[in-house]
Amino acid sequence: MSPLQELLAAVPQQGRVRWLGVRPQARGAMLELDAVEARREAGLTGDHARPGPRNARQVTLIQWEHLAVVSALLGREIAPADLRRNIAVSGINLFSLKGRRFHIGQALLETTGWCQPCARLEERLGPGTFQAMRGHGGITARVIAGGVIRLDDHVRIEPL
Repeated sequence: MSPLQELLAAVPQQGRVRWLGVRPQARGAMLELDAVEARREAGLTGDHARPGPRNARQVTLIQWEHLAVVSALLGREIAPADLRRNIAVSGINLFSLKGRRFHIGQALLETTGWCQPCARLEERLGPGTFQAMRGHGGITARVIAGGVIRLDDHVRIEPL
């Protein structure tokens, strides 16, 4: 193992769930939750996301630390529900999960891509939102193995 690999192996690759939410209807209000069931090939219970093994957007995640950045760029406070993501996590760089599987609570998820901002976000939150969100939109994932996800659960990366 190289010195860099040894250093990376020693760094904890773990985050924590800070916020959970689902959208029962497309374009509907977010419901904030204390716990949610992640279901294989179906996403989160109560969320409107389209089920199926090929749906790459079953679950959306945003990095908690990016909320402060987006808020500063917009000059006003932004909450996780405003950005319409399902899970906000702290303590881990979500972009480091590209092509990786990771556990959140009892569930196993797999990163499927970046969660880019859309025009609807600008319509809902006002001018400048699209630009403020670029590079801070989080990731999309699919559920590989179901289980319950709770607030304060750990996010653990599967070894390669």
